[in-house]
Order: sequence, then C-alpha cells, then structure tokens
Amino acid sequence: MNQLPAETKKPNIVMIMTDQHRADFSKLSGLSIDTTPYLDHMATAGAHFPRAYTSSPACVPARTSLLTGRFPLAHRVTQNSNAQEAYFSQDAIDVLRSSGYRTVFAGKPHMHRGPDDFDSFSGPYFHTDGPENTPEDEAFDRWLDNLDHGVSHVPTPFSVKQQLAYRIVDDAIAATTEVDDPQPTFLWVSFPEPHNPYQVPEPYFSMFAESDLPERAHGPEAAQAKGGHWAWLQSLVESKRPGYDDEWRRYRANYCGQLRLLDDQIKRLVTHVEATLTGETLFIFLSDHGDYVGEYGMQRKGAGMPEVLMRIPFFMTGAGVRPGQTRDEFISIVDVFPTLCEIVDAAIPMGVQGRSLAPLLKGDAPDTGEFDSIYAERGFGGLTYQASEMPPLHFPVSGPTFDELNTVTQSGRTKMLRYDHYKLLVHSDNTGELYDLDADPTEVDDRFEDPEMAEVRHELVWRLMQWLLRLQDDLPVGAYTAKIAPHNWAGAAASTRSSEHNTTAE
Repeated sequence: MNQLPAETKKPNIVMIMTDQHRADFSKLSGLSIDTTPYLDHMATAGAHFPRAYTSSPACVPARTSLLTGRFPLAHRVTQNSNAQEAYFSQDAIDVLRSSGYRTVFAGKPHMHRGPDDFDSFSGPYFHTDGPENTPEDEAFDRWLDNLDHGVSHVPTPFSVKQQLAYRIVDDAIAATTEVDDPQPTFLWVSFPEPHNPYQVPEPYFSMFAESDLPERAHGPEAAQAKGGHWAWLQSLVESKRPGYDDEWRRYRANYCGQLRLLDDQIKRLVTHVEATLTGETLFIFLSDHGDYVGEYGMQRKGAGMPEVLMRIPFFMTGAGVRPGQTRDEFISIVDVFPTLCEIVDAAIPMGVQGRSLAPLLKGDAPDTGEFDSIYAERGFGGLTYQASEMPPLHFPVSGPTFDELNTVTQSGRTKMLRYDHYKLLVHSDNTGELYDLDADPTEVDDRFEDPEMAEVRHELVWRLMQWLLRLQDDLPVGAYTAKIAPHNWAGAAASTRSSEHNTTAE
C-alpha cells in the first residue's frame, strides 16, 4: 500500500461500535444511573447526536448500511443470513484503503467483509464465542453457550479478562502497538455486548441494584395490546420460557453492568490509542441498534420499530470536530461512510445514499430541509405472516431456544419516517401506525386512523414519499451522468429548488 508523506498524514480514525445498545441508557441521555461515564465525557467533548437512528433494527442490515452508506432497500441485505448479497459500488473499506489507510479490525464482524479485506483482523468474536487463547477463555465461552442467550441470576464465574470485550481490546492494542508512522490507521473495534446473553462479572454485577433501576413504562400487556408480531413474539417467549418477564429487573441490571464494563474497556482502548498512534485521531462511537431492555415485557429485539430499537448512541470527537456540540439533526448510520469520504478527501461513490456530516462536525448549520427527518426500514419481504400463523422456523418448536428475528417477525416490509415529534410506520399489509412522541414516547397510542391527525398523516406520508424517491438506487451506473449535491445533501438541494419554484410562481 502507498504510504503518505508525514506532512500530509490524514487523521487516524477509530470507530468503536457496540451491539444492541439502547440510546437512552446513559446519564447523558437522562437515565438516573450512571452507566457510561467515560463515553458521556467523550460525547460532550465532541459532537453528540441524540437524534441518530439505525437503518434497520437488525445487526447485518445495519452494519451493511454503515459500510456502504446505503439503506437495505438498496444494498439488499435485509436479514442476518444474507450478508454476502450486499450490493454497492465501493464501501468504506475500499475508500479508506485507497486513501492510504492501514485497516485494522477487532471484534464482532457480522458483515460482508472478511479477514482478507483488512491489514489486520482479530476475531471473529460473536455473542458466545471468540478466539480462545487460554483454557479459561474456552471455559467462559462454553458457559456463555449454556446460558442460551438468557439471563444470569448470579455474577459471571469468570474474571473480567475472560469477557469478550476485554479480549477484543487486548487484540486491538496488540494490532496498534507497532504501527508505521507515515501511514494513518483506521481501527474498527466492534463489541458483541451488551447484546444477550445478559451476564456480567463482579464488580459490575453488584454495581446497579435491581431496586435502583428506573421503572419501565409497560409490561407484557403492552405487547399484547399492540397485537400482530408484538403479541406473537411475546407469546412465543412466554411459551418457551414461562415466567421470563419476572426477571426483567435482573436483566436490566445485568445490561447496565455490562455497559459500565464496556465503558471501562473503551477507556482502556482510547488511552492506548492516544498514547500510541501518531498524529491526530478522530473517534466515532455508535451502535447498530437498540434493545427493549424489558420495556413492553420484551427482551432483545424483533417486533416493531420503537424508539428503543431504532435510536442509537452516536458521537464523534477529536480531529476536525468542534468540541461541545449537541446537535439536533436527524441523522442515520448510513451517514457515517460519506462523512469518512469527506474527512479523507475522497469522492463519495455513486450509489451512496447517506449524507456527509463533515460540515456539522465543524459546527456549521445545515441547509434548510436536509436533516429535519429520517427514514428507516425493516422486513425481508413476502407477505406478512399474521399472529395466527406458524410457518417453519429455524429453531426447535419445543425447548427454550428461540430467535426473535425469524420468518414471522421479519416478514413483510415496513417503512419508517421520523419528523418533528411524530413517527409514521407504513406496512406492506395495507396498515400503518402514527405516534405523537411528545405525548406518547413509548408508542402505545396509535393515531393512524384518528381524524384529528389526518393532516399530520398526509404531511408525513408526503415526506416518506420524498425519501423513497430520494432512495431510488443510482446503481448500476450507465451512460448518463447524475447530478450530485455537495456533501450528498440531496434534501437541501430539493428544498432550495422548491423554494425558488414557489417564489417564481408568486
């Protein structure tokens, strides 16, 4: 790979990713307990985006969006089992390598890229497995397997050093201890936690008492009242693990403890990076999607697109970022790749649907209309299975094992729009949902058919249609040359054109 002269060295880029990390489970986001003090400090030191969203509430579709800057309807990865179907022209790894970066990966992949695509690759780590360097590592991984993605009621009987997060940071440190100074580094550290199984060792197990945890708004009755896939999934879990909801406080406490463990390991990682890599470093922190964490009497994910699944923690700090910003723009995981393109002075490839955040990181105000809404989606297609149906599943009908992402819960398609304090969901079975999140933050009062909301619904459907037009895929590239807006801010360009048209008409 070509090395860059020292005087033109681009910033190192460190992307830290968690899995199934609910955005509102930090003190910075209003939680009463302090789960991530170091991450909160990093967020306030840079540009924090409280209105960041995933593209899809499932790991592989979201991670494919992260790498390609494309929504699932374009990159075609709509479930966790078809990563290799990803469709794009160039992704982040292509652009960073061609821009002179040494690429380093450590952790959970769950993506279309493999070990040969990186200069250094440590893993793969998954939720109950990773490279086992010691007998203790192997014993811990088997203990995780035996939890069957459930909840441990006792402290994990292994040290912090056996935790996957600790081992991943060890690998990342080893891969960046001796680096070639003239070459910038892209380091992606991808943690499987706080994704299930829900376990954590001492001292983290006792750090957050069950009695100190914030109350949830709703139990299983809310999932049953919402009906459809919600009721089907809640009933499935109850049949598999009778009384499972009785342990929601322990589940939530373990989840918070795991967040603090991650926070400590991220601090260890960042401390090493700052002491080791030469030149400036840009840090990116995000997750792929959220977790119910007991809300609606649900664990993990699987049904619907509530805020607890769709909103993700997201901040950028360090090189090129004006400190102390809390931004209120609606942004998405798809925006990361085009942002990286501008940071490394590379052209945004054709087919990229995300918008560069580079101007926002500098503190600039966005053009009118560009970041006032956001889109997301779910579903692998086909007809929607109804709650009364039981198609073949990829896990046993009997026994406690289940996968919340399955033929039923992921059937059909849903398109989501967030605008102002409203959320619109349009389903492929000719139904929809509409929520006023100011009045109803947990989305239990569906007002889609409310006559008083007809004007709001019309406005949201129109905005959703504009998103769908915007996301019509530009690939494959043919003989024509598309007109591309600066920073890929197509919404701002459309808003300006509309304003000019209206002025002329008057």
